[in-house]
Amino acid sequence: MRRDEFPGPRQGRGPDADPRDPDADPEAVARAICLRLLTMAPKTRAQLADALRKRGVPEEAAHAVLERFSEVGLIDDEAFSAAWVSSRHHGRGLARRALAQELRHRGVDEETVQDAVGRLDPDQEVETARMLVARRLAATRGADPRARTRRLVGMLARKGYSPGLAFRVVREALETEGCDVDDLHEEID
Repeated sequence: MRRDEFPGPRQGRGPDADPRDPDADPEAVARAICLRLLTMAPKTRAQLADALRKRGVPEEAAHAVLERFSEVGLIDDEAFSAAWVSSRHHGRGLARRALAQELRHRGVDEETVQDAVGRLDPDQEVETARMLVARRLAATRGADPRARTRRLVGMLARKGYSPGLAFRVVREALETEGCDVDDLHEEID
């Protein structure tokens, strides 16, 4: 067979075939899409299902491939969630609430989300909040204590920390620095 007789990309029955092509094997297309996505970064089952739907893979073929990938361990939302929580907490300092929201956004079911964020040690979460405040504290020196409090609490809030924890950690940090926080009691408490 000459080179020009081979079907080009998105033609024929290969994994790069267009899923709307009547000659394409939908499961082969679904496998190829999933494998390509999984080689770039870990994905949840919902993310892969969404990608297959967007590419026009028939529902039955997508379901069959996703089931098989789950059986062999290529898709594991529990492992994905545990790794996500650990990585994002240690790397970005995100709190449980923000981590849970990110997992839900990626299509992880609620029970798996709760299990994954439940593994995060509450004491570790407090220590991470303290570390985040300590890193930013120097940048706020010279500013009004109220402004410093707002900036630091806002930073923690964006990372998913509760207002009570955020105010407490910021107050501790300002007190340790020698800042007079007595007039901040109304705002902090």
